[in-house]
Amino acid sequence: MRLLLVEDDLALQANLQGQLVSAGYSVDVAGDGEEGLFKGREYPYDAAIIDVGLPKLDGISLIKTLRKLDKSYPIIVLTARDHWQDKVSGLDAGADDYLTKPFQSEELLARLNALIRRSAGQASPVIENGPLRLNTSSAQVWVNEQSITLTSYEYKLLEYLALHPEQVKSKTELTEHIYDQDFDLDSNVIEVFVRRLRKKLDPGAEYGFIETLRGQGYKLKVFDNK
Repeated sequence: MRLLLVEDDLALQANLQGQLVSAGYSVDVAGDGEEGLFKGREYPYDAAIIDVGLPKLDGISLIKTLRKLDKSYPIIVLTARDHWQDKVSGLDAGADDYLTKPFQSEELLARLNALIRRSAGQASPVIENGPLRLNTSSAQVWVNEQSITLTSYEYKLLEYLALHPEQVKSKTELTEHIYDQDFDLDSNVIEVFVRRLRKKLDPGAEYGFIETLRGQGYKLKVFDNK
C-alpha cells in the first residue's frame, strides 16, 4: 500500500516514514502543504497522514482541497494534544480519523490498516477467499491452513489484489500502489512477482488464484468460503 505523509517536523517525518516502511508501506513524504497538495493530486495513494500545522498551506485547507478534487482515499489528521478544535476541524474538512501527538506507532499502524480495509469494503483484518487466507494486520498468508512465506513485495501485491477481488488491475496501477514515486513504472517486476506468487500459493495450478487478462492486467479469483 502506498501512503502520503505530510509533516513539516523533519525528525518526526523521518521517524514515521521509517516505521511505516518497516511495516510494509511505500511512503511518499512532503514537508509543507503545497508539496503535499501537489503529490496528493498527482499520485495514487491508498491513504494519507496529514499534520494540521503545516507551512505554506495548513493541513485543514489541504484536506479540504483534496476532497474538492475528489480524492477519496482515507486521511488521518495529526493534531496537538491540547488543540481539540483541530480534531473537529479535520473531521469536518474530510479527514476519516485523527491522532493526537505524541502517539504510539502501533496505534497509527492499526488505524491505517483499519481505514484502508474499510475503504475497500473489508471490515475484518482477515481476508478469506476459499482456501486462501490473509491477515492484513500481521501480513501472514495461508493456503489450506498451511503458512506461506512471501517477500515484502510479494505480500504487498497479493494484499492489493485481495482487497480488490475480481477487479482487473493493470501492471501500472499495481506498480503505483506498491512502490513509491521514484520507481520505474516500465519495469516488468509485476510479472516476476505474479509468477513467484503462483508458484508459492498454487504450485500444482489447482486453484488459479491470480488470473491474467491479456493486455489488461491481473485479478484475484473469488472462491466460495462455505
